[in-house]
Amino acid sequence: MTSTVHYLGALRTEGTHLASSTTFLTDAPVDNHGKGETFSPTDTVATGLASCMLTIMGIKAEALELDLKGTVAEVQKIMGSDPRRIAEIKIDFHFVKSLDTKTKLILERSALNCPVAHSLHPDLKQTVRFHWPE
Repeated sequence: MTSTVHYLGALRTEGTHLASSTTFLTDAPVDNHGKGETFSPTDTVATGLASCMLTIMGIKAEALELDLKGTVAEVQKIMGSDPRRIAEIKIDFHFVKSLDTKTKLILERSALNCPVAHSLHPDLKQTVRFHWPE
């Protein structure tokens, strides 16, 4: 098993990663009967996509003997209705180091091919932008 999730009441859950015992909470969002005091389950999906992309770029960067420390992903989740679902995830990556064109392309392609990106339904629009310093 990977994790357990306990329902705590009041539309809140607690997930526990079994290998590390690390936990996180989720709340239903304010626009869906919740408190919105922490990540919603759909927020974790959008954030997971960005985390996966950063991780895969990090793996590739290590192989290229590069350091991506300081790179930031800004994530925006856009909800759709009928049925209520994530309609689009927008991610803007901001890098702190400028790299040559070939290396940028390698990292960008790596990100776009992360496992989470390939696991999401094709109807979920993934808009990803890469911002490199001059």
